[in-house]
Amino acid sequence: MLATATVLSMVPMNATPAELPAPMLLGEILLERGAVRPADLERAVELQRSVGGRLGSLLIRIGALSEDQLLDALSAQLGLPVAGRDVELPATVAEWVVPGTDAASTDWMVDQGALLWEDGEGQAWCASRDPLDLPLQEALAYLYPHREIRPVLAASQTIERTLDALAQASRESEPGADDVRHLRELAEEAPVVELVNSLMAQAVEQRASDIHLEPDEHQFTVRFRIDGVLYTRLQLPRERFNAVASRLKLISGMDIAERRLPQDGRLSVRASGQAMDIRASALPGVHGESIVLRLLPKERKDLGLDLLGMAPDHLEMLSGWTREAHGIVLVTGPTGSGKSTTLYAALAASNDGLKKIITVEDPVEFQLPGITQIQTHADIGLTFASVLRSILRQDPDVIMVGEIRDRETAEIAIQAALTGHLVLSTVHTNDALGAFTRLIDMGVEPFLVATPLKGVQAQRLVRRLCPHCAKPATHVLPAIADETAQWARRVLGDAPARWHEPVGCAQCQHTGYRGRVGIYELVPVDETMQQAVVSGASQQQLRAMARERGHRFLREDGLLKAWQGVTSVDEVLRVTAV
Repeated sequence: MLATATVLSMVPMNATPAELPAPMLLGEILLERGAVRPADLERAVELQRSVGGRLGSLLIRIGALSEDQLLDALSAQLGLPVAGRDVELPATVAEWVVPGTDAASTDWMVDQGALLWEDGEGQAWCASRDPLDLPLQEALAYLYPHREIRPVLAASQTIERTLDALAQASRESEPGADDVRHLRELAEEAPVVELVNSLMAQAVEQRASDIHLEPDEHQFTVRFRIDGVLYTRLQLPRERFNAVASRLKLISGMDIAERRLPQDGRLSVRASGQAMDIRASALPGVHGESIVLRLLPKERKDLGLDLLGMAPDHLEMLSGWTREAHGIVLVTGPTGSGKSTTLYAALAASNDGLKKIITVEDPVEFQLPGITQIQTHADIGLTFASVLRSILRQDPDVIMVGEIRDRETAEIAIQAALTGHLVLSTVHTNDALGAFTRLIDMGVEPFLVATPLKGVQAQRLVRRLCPHCAKPATHVLPAIADETAQWARRVLGDAPARWHEPVGCAQCQHTGYRGRVGIYELVPVDETMQQAVVSGASQQQLRAMARERGHRFLREDGLLKAWQGVTSVDEVLRVTAV
C-alpha cells in the first residue's frame, strides 16, 4: 500500500496496464536532481526487494527524502498535476463526490482510501493511497462508465486529513480507543508512520529548530519554529492526534499510556538525508498533550568562534577568556538564545590536544571529538552537582557545566575555578551583569561570586536578512543612525553604513529573513568590578561601570549588525525590546 504520494499515468483511470507509458525511472530523476544520495537509493531498493512497496514511500520511511521533493519528482516523471498546487481542492466536505447515477459515497471513499471530486470546469479528479490498484480502477469504471477520471498526485497529509474529515462527517468516532494496545496499533499504522516521518523531513528541509504539535478541541496544529519564529504548517482533525502522539512517544522512549504527567524522550533519525538527534517533550494540557520536538543535527560545521558572527573586539575578548588557565566564564540568556552553541565553540577553541576537557550536560546536544561528555540522569541521582564532584577526580583542565541551576552546583563550580580549572557554564538571566545577582540569589556569597569570574556574556539571536531579496532601507531614525555610527567608527573603522530591510521571496518563504546570527554583550570582570560586586553594588551601578569602560550592550551590538546590513533595525528592536 502506498500512503505517501499517489501515482497515476496520464491516461484515464479505466485504462489497462498495457496502455501505461514507460516514464523515466523515479530513482534516476531523484539522483539527477540531487534529492537523494546514491547510498540511500540503494538502501531503499534493497528494502523494496525484501518487503515490497513503492520506492518513494520507502525513501521517505528511511528519512532520505521529503514528501514535497517526491511529489515534485513524480510530477516531472509522469507529467501529472499536484493537488492543492496545480489542481484546486474542494472547500467543503460535501464537494468531495463526483456527481453521477451511481456516484461513490463518502463511506466508499473512506473504505477505498480514494478521493474523488469535480472542479469548477466539470473535470473529475481522483487521488488515493494506491491508485494503481486494479480493483479501484475497475470500481471507478463501473461507477462512472462515461466519465474521464483524471489522476492527480496528492500528499499523504492531504489524503489522510480529508478521509478523516469525511469519516467524521458520516459517522461518530468509535469509542474505547484509548487502551494501550489500540494506541500502539495506531502508532504503527503505515499512514501514521509516514506522516510523522514526512513532518520531520519537512522540518529539516525548511531549517526548523523545533516542531510543535498543539491539540485543540476539534483539531490539532503543527507548527515549525524557523529562525526563532513559529509558523503554522498543518492542521489535522483532533481524532488523529492520539495516533500521531502515540507514534512520537513510542519512538522517543516515552510511556504511551501516561498522559497525565510530563515526559521527556530522545531519538535519532535520518530525515531529508540528514542525521538528526531529536529531543521530545510531552506536557499534558486541557485538550491533550502538547508535544515539542527539538531538532539537533549530529554534524555541526559552524562551531568555530569566528563563525558566531561576533564583532572583532568581542571575538578577541572571548578568545582571551577561553585561553585562561583558571576561572569561570558565564554565558547568559533565555532558552534558545544560542548559549550552548557558544560554549561548544569555546570548547572547540580550547581543545588543542594538550588539555583534558570534560562536560556535564542535560542533554548532550552535540558530540565533540576528543572531549569527555557526560549526560546527567536526575532519576538515578546523577545530577550536575554529583557529577562535578567526580569530575574533579579526573584531573581535568577545562570543565563545561551545561547550566548552573542551584546553589550546590554553583559552589562546586566556583571551587573548581578557584583550584586551577577553567569552568565554562550558563545561567538564565536577561543580561550579562544579571549573572551576579542570579548567583547571589542562589545563596552564593558575593565574594565567591566575584573572585573567580573572568567574564560574563549575554546573547540573543536575530534573523539574518535574506541575501536574495533584501533591499536598502529607505529610512532609519536619526537617533539610531547617529548612535550606531559612533560605535561603528570605534569597532569597524571606516566601514560604510549598509542599512537594509526585508522584502520576501521564495528563497526565504516570503519572510524576508533566512538564518540567524548572534548579538552579544561581553563584560570582563576586573578588580574594580569585583570590589563593586562584593560591596553590594546594584545592577544599575554595574551597568554604569561597564558603560564607562566602553562596553556596548545587546541592542547596540544588534544595531551595529544592522549597520553592516546583516539584519534589520526592526528585527533588532523586536529581539531587544525593553
